[in-house]
Amino acid sequence: MAFGEAPASYGEAAPVAAPVSPAGEEPRRRLHPLSPLLNGAKSIAVIVAALSWQTLSQVGLERFAIVVAVLAVAVVIYSVIGWLNTGYHVVGRELRIQDGLLWRRNRAIPLDRLQAVEVRRPLLAQLTGLAELRLEVVGGSKTEAPLAYLTVREAGALRERLLALAGRTPGSTRTATIDEPPRALERPLFRVGNRDLVISQLLTPQAFFLPVGVAFVIMQFVLEGSWTFVGIASTVTAMAGVILQPVRRVLQDWDFRLARDPDGRLSVRFGLVETRSQIVPLNRVQAIGVTWPLLWRLQGWLHLRLDIAGYAGEHSGNDKRSDRLLPVGAFEAGRLLIWEVLPGVDLGALPTLPPPSRARWLHPFALNALGIGMTAEVFVSRSGLLTREMTLVPYARMQSIRVVQGPIQRKLGLATVYADTAVGRSGVARDRDVAEAWWLAGQLSNRARQARGPVPLVTATVAEPESAAALLEQPAAAAARPPAPEGPAYPEGTAYPEGRAYPEGEGGAGGDDDAFWRRPDAS
Repeated sequence: MAFGEAPASYGEAAPVAAPVSPAGEEPRRRLHPLSPLLNGAKSIAVIVAALSWQTLSQVGLERFAIVVAVLAVAVVIYSVIGWLNTGYHVVGRELRIQDGLLWRRNRAIPLDRLQAVEVRRPLLAQLTGLAELRLEVVGGSKTEAPLAYLTVREAGALRERLLALAGRTPGSTRTATIDEPPRALERPLFRVGNRDLVISQLLTPQAFFLPVGVAFVIMQFVLEGSWTFVGIASTVTAMAGVILQPVRRVLQDWDFRLARDPDGRLSVRFGLVETRSQIVPLNRVQAIGVTWPLLWRLQGWLHLRLDIAGYAGEHSGNDKRSDRLLPVGAFEAGRLLIWEVLPGVDLGALPTLPPPSRARWLHPFALNALGIGMTAEVFVSRSGLLTREMTLVPYARMQSIRVVQGPIQRKLGLATVYADTAVGRSGVARDRDVAEAWWLAGQLSNRARQARGPVPLVTATVAEPESAAALLEQPAAAAARPPAPEGPAYPEGTAYPEGRAYPEGEGGAGGDDDAFWRRPDAS
């Protein structure tokens, strides 16, 4: 599907080619007939990869090929039987999927929990004109309903239909039909240059130290004088494993494009061997992470991460990583994209406040790298000495506020505040003064409640101009595109004043839980 082309969409009414059953329920639909072959091919590739070079050298090439062929036939037969028992249909505001061979499963996925819908096209799917539809729901540790495979047109139409149903209120009666006029084209936002993408992955530790590892292995072979097939194959496999992550990043993020669709949602497309197309409603964004890797700072580059409920974190064991908002780009590009996703948040105007100087006992080298700040829209936290990181958490996405004290922190009079989101990632205020930590927790609790409620957010005021509120509060940005950035990516925060008197129980607009966040008595 060409960039900017919107697939045809339809609502609860079934297409003309698929009449509704007499009972009024949409009939169950099957996946594409080529699905068993594609799923079987993936399983066969896994089986071949599991058989090591040592196995090939022991049984010989002919027996190895016979074993692979027998396993391939068994996998294809199993995939065909599984395809015959798999189907899906939309009932009301639910997507229902039936699958399973020995253990039958019937799943009903409420579309109210839908966070994002992604269309993936692995290499074999691209060659056969098919696509895989993946649904991400809030609270899910893995993809809830991968439909593999559908035609590209069917996958795009089903995605639009599910997103339309997920965005409707229960009382809404509007349904999209295939007779509606063509939708407007998407508005392009940004496109990452493939040259910058390749250079950014060369500036990673794996690629940077690979020549040293290659030279060491060659010297070992020269000194020992043994060149066996198994030894060479094992060495090549080990080297490939080292550079696998940079190469995979290049292949995944190739031709990365961002756009806004006519409904204001974020449209993301990327991939070379496997193309991926995501539609993300902006109200599902839980947080934005900004990263400045050490070697990238020489080029003035950064990386933006988009956290969405239902997606696993970066370090999970699968490929369901948090979405990339910007794989690599200049500071100005990141600044404008953050403004698009979180209107009013200017990356170039986020002053932060470091912890008190006595926290140096816990962070002897990275104390100045820590800091927090609050604007009218988000809670800001930064950390990292070599690789700098910043997390922006909108108040409306905060699920819980925690104040934690370890034994050493209690001795130093420090505490850490966590602002948790639905993805499990937190905005963290590390090692703050105890009074400030409890005050900050009260501020975040009240702002989160106000941001989720019908009352518009009101900036909290305190009596003392030198209090934490005066140092952390940032005026709301103007409702216009931010000007060109000036100064460094990390603005210098105001020095932490020692011995400052903090207000107790100042919680902004007030509320029944204000007393909960008062600092406990010394007893």
